Parts: sequence; C-alpha cells; structure tokens
Amino acid sequence: MIAHRIPYYAAELKAALPPRVFAPSRSRLIWLPVHLTVIALSAILISQNAVSWVVASLLSLVIGASFAGLTFLAHETLHGAIVRSSRLRYALGMLLLLPFVLSPRLWIAWHNRVHHGNANRPGVDPDANPTLAEYRASRRIRLITDHFALGRRSWTGIFGLFLGFSVQSAHMLYCAHRRGILSARARRMAMAETAAGIALWTALAIAVGFPAFVFVFVVPLIVANTIVMAFIMTNHSLSPLTDVNDPLLNSLSVTAPRWVEWLTLHFGYHVEHHLLPSVSSRHGRRVREVLRRRWPERYQSMSLLHALRSLHCTARVYEEPATLLDPRTGHRYAALLPLQAVTPTPPRTISASHRAGACPRFNTTVSG
Repeated sequence: MIAHRIPYYAAELKAALPPRVFAPSRSRLIWLPVHLTVIALSAILISQNAVSWVVASLLSLVIGASFAGLTFLAHETLHGAIVRSSRLRYALGMLLLLPFVLSPRLWIAWHNRVHHGNANRPGVDPDANPTLAEYRASRRIRLITDHFALGRRSWTGIFGLFLGFSVQSAHMLYCAHRRGILSARARRMAMAETAAGIALWTALAIAVGFPAFVFVFVVPLIVANTIVMAFIMTNHSLSPLTDVNDPLLNSLSVTAPRWVEWLTLHFGYHVEHHLLPSVSSRHGRRVREVLRRRWPERYQSMSLLHALRSLHCTARVYEEPATLLDPRTGHRYAALLPLQAVTPTPPRTISASHRAGACPRFNTTVSG
C-alpha cells in the first residue's frame, strides 16, 4: 500500500471541516480547576486522617484519575489546541505535567517535534518499539522488552503500565542531548524544571508524612501511569514501522465508552490527532467521520480493550517493518495493516509451530 505524508490528508480534511474545528478550545481549561480541586480536597482528607484507610485508598484512585486528566489536558495544551499563546501554553504545561515532574520543554521537543515528525520511523521516533538490531545491541532494551513491556502473553508486562510513562520521561531527560532532542543548554533547563517539581513533591511528603504521601502521590502516580500508558501503548505499538510518516499506516485510534472518552479528553482518536495535532481532540469524532468517508480502506480503529488484549498477545520487537518478533521464542506476528480494517484477521503468528491460543482478533473497524 502506498504511503502518503500528512499534508496529503490534511489538505482534504481542512477543506471538509468547518472553521470552528480549528479554533482554540478554551473551554477545555474548565478541567484544570476541577482536577486541582479534586486532588487538593482528597489530599487534605487523607493527610488530616479524616477518612478510613479504605476511603483513603478510593481517594487515591480518584487522585490518580485526576493526575491522568491533567496529563491529557497538558497534551492538548502544549499542541496549541486550547490556547495559542506560547508563554501561556508553557506556564500551563508546567502545572499540568507536575504529577509526572515532566518538563514541558522536554515534552515539546520529544513529543511534538520528534515523535510527531517521525512517528514509528525506525531509529528516529523515540516512542517506537525497538528493531531486532536495537534489541540485540542493548542490554537495557532487552531487559525492558523481555520483562516489562506489554506483550508475549507475559503478565509481567503490567509493570510497563504501572510505571511506563514515569520511566520513559526520566529516560528521555537523561538521553535528550545525546539523541539530539535537546541542546545542552535546553537539557540543563529541563533538568532544573524537573528538579523543581521533585522539590515540590518532596516538600509535600515532609509536610504530610510518609504514610499519607503514599496515598496522596505514590499510589495516584501508579494509577495515572496505568491510565496514560493504556492509551499511549495502543497508539502505535501494533502498527508497522514506516519511513514515510503516514498516520493511516503507522497509527491506531481506539474507542471506549462515551464516559471514558469524555474523561480522557478523547485522547484515543490518535490517527485524527496525528493528522491535525493543533485541533482539539473534542472534534475527534467529526474528523473521524471525514476519514471514514474519504479513506475507508485505510482508516484503522478498534476498542481500547481489544487493542490492549492484542498487545498482550503479540511481541514488541520488529524483525521487519511489518513483522513483530519474540526473540526468545522465535514467534512472529503480522503488524496491523489497513486491509484488516476491511477484512478482520487474527494477530496471526508467522511461525507455523505457534498456536494462537486465546489471542483476540485484530478487529479493526471503519464503522464503530
């Protein structure tokens, strides 16, 4: 299938969509005081021992959901989909990314510039799963892929959900200059911003005490990682590597119940986002309708639950651009391709000796 660059699609999308779709969605900022109020009130109740440990545990889950909500809001804000002023975007990014102590300077360079400009391009996209050559060359990559990445039917991959975004953010800060993502000066500034965030959370830990801090920050951070990574890992990890940045080949949109999509700011509409990154995902359904009318044979989507199950059942190393490999067993899996949106097929293994077992179908759809 011929790959097309983003402008090929974007030109037609812009012509087919009303102008209001491209305006800043400032009303999204209503989520900021909502999440901050939820976090503050829950933290006060926990730190003042005003609730039982059972209620404190439930409040930790709520705080974690708000941490994730702030992160989804940061994602849209730093793409310019909510406010256009670069200074205001940056100031909001500092606050919104505080749960992960992630510098907006690093995020803009890593995510907006490098990832969006080179999605699933081998050796360039920092979010792409490793090639077989990269796997063999790095002990760190082997450790993460074999023991902490979601896949290979291994339940240890759940740790990749629990801690993945925090670990990846720390790693990107460490290697940003070496990989050419940040200049030396920009990396020092990003490290200073990260240190400021760590200092703030350390001060909170001292103020409320360690037991309360576990409920106020540690458990919520695990919850937030799990929510955020459940979406991040489904964005590209089932798709093939591509030298041409074609979101209809290298990206996947995932759907969920309406209330989940609402709480996560429609982050799952990821093909749509890569085509029009400065458009708020609140318009994801409208953009999707145009894509399904114009390119029904290319657009790919499946439910979030189905995508996670497919990730669990397949491998995370690319032997070839469209072939995923488990190096420890030799089992190979076909990456998700657009034709499967028309004729659903299982995440088939290429090695005849391997049985598909309980793996779900790659049930991509152009109608749901």
